[in-house]
Amino acid sequence: MQADTEAFESNQAPKAPEGTGARKPVALEPRRLVQVILAALTATVASAAMSMFDGGWQTALQLGASAGLLLLAWWYTRRNAVDRAAKLMLATLTLSMISLVYQHQGLRDEALCAFPAIMVFAGMFASRRAFFTMLSVIVAALCIITLANLQGWHVNQVPPVSLNSLFNVVAILMVTAFFVWLMAGDLRSALARLEAENERIRESHARIDTLAHHDALTGLPNRLLARDRFEQMIAHARRSHTSAALLYLDLDDFKSVNDSLGHAAGDLLLCDVADRLTHAVRSTDTVSRQGGDEFLIVMGDLVDDQAAAATASKIIDQLARPFYINGLELSATCSLGIALFPEDGDDFDALLKSADMAMYRAKDSGRNGFRFYDVEMNTSVIEHLHLISGIRAALARGEFALHYQPQYHLKTGRIVGAEALIRWRHPELGFIPPAKFIPVAERSGLIHEVGAWVLNEACGQAKRWQNAGLSDLTVAVNLSPIQFRRDDIEREVMNALASWNLSPSSIELELTESLLIADSHHLRGLLVRLRALGIRLSIDDFGTGYSNLGYLKRFEVERLKIDQSFVRRLTENANDEGIVRAIIEMAHSLKLEAVAEGIENEATLARLIELGCEFGQGFLWAPALPADEFFNFATDGEAADGVAG
Repeated sequence: MQADTEAFESNQAPKAPEGTGARKPVALEPRRLVQVILAALTATVASAAMSMFDGGWQTALQLGASAGLLLLAWWYTRRNAVDRAAKLMLATLTLSMISLVYQHQGLRDEALCAFPAIMVFAGMFASRRAFFTMLSVIVAALCIITLANLQGWHVNQVPPVSLNSLFNVVAILMVTAFFVWLMAGDLRSALARLEAENERIRESHARIDTLAHHDALTGLPNRLLARDRFEQMIAHARRSHTSAALLYLDLDDFKSVNDSLGHAAGDLLLCDVADRLTHAVRSTDTVSRQGGDEFLIVMGDLVDDQAAAATASKIIDQLARPFYINGLELSATCSLGIALFPEDGDDFDALLKSADMAMYRAKDSGRNGFRFYDVEMNTSVIEHLHLISGIRAALARGEFALHYQPQYHLKTGRIVGAEALIRWRHPELGFIPPAKFIPVAERSGLIHEVGAWVLNEACGQAKRWQNAGLSDLTVAVNLSPIQFRRDDIEREVMNALASWNLSPSSIELELTESLLIADSHHLRGLLVRLRALGIRLSIDDFGTGYSNLGYLKRFEVERLKIDQSFVRRLTENANDEGIVRAIIEMAHSLKLEAVAEGIENEATLARLIELGCEFGQGFLWAPALPADEFFNFATDGEAADGVAG
């Protein structure tokens, strides 16, 4: 079969060079050519038989020769020489019909009926040159026959009509009709295939358009289509002097669904959420999926902001109903941000940014609610970005400094340590409190660089104090929970100790309760290794988080630092005193030391000593001091005696 195909392709007419005006002939199927040749052969043999029956032996011989050439053309088709077979058939039929016209009735001969069929065949399957050559030959032959009759060189006689004439005409018409029927059938098939292909292309274009403008999972419009519709709504709002709104929606804690039930269940939940959102808005509004668990609602023709607020409330109510996914009942709350046109922006991008900021404000406010955008949100974001760039610059320019608040043994009044507290004095903004820039550093990831600097600086200062004679001091360093999310916190601690040749017992790491509550295998192993080195561990701000005995026992910390919010009102509020007493007793029952923060007066100090608290710090002695001032304070004998007294 492959050899036959190659032979067929090798016998096709070559493609004419561009610009020559030649036309490549249509590829002819061998089976079609065989059918045409056999039809012509049948008619030729029948006409030859009729001529023999009427005694026209010369015509019969001529038609017999034509039949032989047609058989040769058929043989060529069997050898896949399709182009050669077609040319031979066309030449045979053309010359045969011209000969019959010349010999018999001239321009009145029935053989003339065959010329249109021959020309149709040549026009479809021969080259342009072959077509015009055959047409020229036929016209020239007819002109010569006509001229011969007019000049008397050869006069064609017109005999009476006979059955043979009728048979010849019918045979020619039958062959012509058969050929036309075949060509018409092929044309209809080609048109049907073309229409089917066009329909497929139209469907493909429709699918491409759908994919380009709709979300593949939910079928909702995507951001591109939402942008287009919102721009139309803005144009309408300008003409009609109405308002428009963008509602930016984000599902609360959707990640937990994917993590616990898998992404397939998460996709089902997103589809159900999309369906409820579609039913919660007006038919003229557009619900769009932006990606992940974020959706956008486009609203137009608003008279005031109450319509947007009502829609937001309806959406929250709709999502509050339980979802049923794979037999499980799930709940899904959302946070919504609303931006209005023209108050909050005059184009899609500006309003999208405003709605996004309002959505995050809704999350920060407790989630499962909505917030309208206001200018202060943008100011807060800009301030946040300035703080991020400022923190990077402060690390590079050395703007950070550590201050140290002394820690005392309460009964003896002796300084036993210091808590290192970071301070930032901006060259333009002045003093920036840690409560303002530390959360920004944690959200931006810069806390790793800041924490590494604090740790290294605290170790260096501890070493310098030891060299200056303060050998018994322990420096406490606060660590952010985010620092433990990377695997290099242990290496940072070891590098800081090694770079200053400092004993691990000189450093105390203060951890938060939220970090210990996680109780991951990685964290537990890390803290065990740090304790094995001799590094002291304490829990900072104890009592404000998820206090329990379990993690205190598992992690084997040494100290509990009682939060200053309880210590400051110790002598004024019985509840605070009860909390402090309970923490101290719990610490002692677990063989832990208690450290009270925020001691500001003698009465509080005396009560803490009565309750059995061992250590403390606060403004009663000193605030956090620069390193040089702390050294002077710690070595000042009179100050120490005064505190003891």
